[in-house]
Amino acid sequence: MSKQSFEYRKVNFFQTLEFYKITNLYNMNFDELIQSETPTLIDFHAEWCGPCKMMAPILKETKQTLGEKVQIVKIDVDKNPALANDLQIQGVPTLMLYKAGQLVWRRSGVIAKPELVRLIEQA
Repeated sequence: MSKQSFEYRKVNFFQTLEFYKITNLYNMNFDELIQSETPTLIDFHAEWCGPCKMMAPILKETKQTLGEKVQIVKIDVDKNPALANDLQIQGVPTLMLYKAGQLVWRRSGVIAKPELVRLIEQA
């Protein structure tokens, strides 16, 4: 796992939803982020990526459906190239689900909401 640190901030554009967006990597390391017993879904994306833009509403709806059962984090690969390289992110979007520091599953490409909810609930 990467020991690179990063800062995160809550983004309250979904009103009361707990949806996180990563800016630059400092103050916290990736290992700390994924240690939660609550499943943590990491969305590696890029601003220029069309499929990544398609995932945004799916992630929002998934968070609305699951609420506190999941933490969702977005990491821009262009702003965090070292972390993307460490985790061998070859394409975007790449979704990685962690629970208690362990990678549960990883998938690249757009995932439909019903399948995404099912995968998270099984974690």
